[in-house]
This record gives sequence, C-alpha cells and structure tokens, in this order.
Amino acid sequence: MRVTDLVETAAGLPVAWSSQLLGEVGAAGVKVLRMDGRPVPPEVHTTTEALLVLDGQLELTLEGRELSVRAGELCLVPGGHRHAVRAGSSGTLVIVEVADRPAAGAGDQNR
Repeated sequence: MRVTDLVETAAGLPVAWSSQLLGEVGAAGVKVLRMDGRPVPPEVHTTTEALLVLDGQLELTLEGRELSVRAGELCLVPGGHRHAVRAGSSGTLVIVEVADRPAAGAGDQNR
C-alpha cells in the first residue's frame, strides 16, 4: 500500500499534459497530469474515461458541447464520444481509463 500526493506529483512532472501512470485498478490505469492552459486536440476512446479535477478547471468540449469541470468535480466521457480540451484549462487532473486496443492491422501508435 502507498499514499501519493497527487498535486505534488503533477507539479513535479517535467512537461504539462504528459501523464504519469500511478497504478492500475483492474484493467484501468490511474494517471495524474498537470494542465497548463494550452488546448489539447480532439480524441476518441473506445471505453469510458473518468476525468477528475483536483484543483483548477478543465475546459472540455464533448461532442460539440462546452463544459467547465471545476475542482472536486468528475466528468465521465463515454466511449466513442469525441472530446477535446479547450484553452484555459489549468490545475491537476486525474484520469482513469482503460488503454485503447489498436485496431486490427494498425501498427503501434503512441499517444
């Protein structure tokens, strides 16, 4: 068993929007990252993704709808739904997700 200071871990990451895998719960990875105000391009996952804002605010576009997720709030992004981070997102974000499997015939692709 271990205890992790999530805000401190995110603050210590060398690059914003680069997550650190903290561990796994079943098939899901638990990651933390630091948001720095820059937008992130749209993406789609095959499974639901949980986005938990610890501090700051996440500006999210989900299937064309703009959402603001504040500190202490959780957003569940359903699998297959296109989502992107808008400019102005900053703070600490925890992501819980199952890694997407590459489509048959697709080569290894890094995120």
